[in-house]
Amino acid sequence: MTTKKLPNRHIEVIPGIAGGKPRIAGHRITVQNIVVWHERMGRGADEIANEYDLTLSDVYAALAYYYDHQFEIDRGIRESEAFAEKLREQIPSKMPEPDQVRLSLATRTPRRTPPAMPLRTKIPPRWGRRGCL
Repeated sequence: MTTKKLPNRHIEVIPGIAGGKPRIAGHRITVQNIVVWHERMGRGADEIANEYDLTLSDVYAALAYYYDHQFEIDRGIRESEAFAEKLREQIPSKMPEPDQVRLSLATRTPRRTPPAMPLRTKIPPRWGRRGCL
């Protein structure tokens, strides 16, 4: 009995598309995206497939490709994280850090509340069955 390895029709690598990274055929979703969503964010294969209009076989093919090429994909993830961190250092966020927001809320003076409105003393007449008096 001879074993023949079939080509993976779910994953393709084309230079110039998605940075030459392995991706789901016909989509710009890379194997790296699937791995991050599944392994790091804990999303299920069916959840990923439904949200991104993929088949389950596409998602499982991407995970199989990852386990066959784990070193390269993990290196790509680390490089992407390092690039993002470098950008964060070069371009600071305009949003305040959560600790700064908490401190600002804790130290601000409370707003003056307007005086309470007097309660209505008259009770409106009761409406009849047809909406009139």
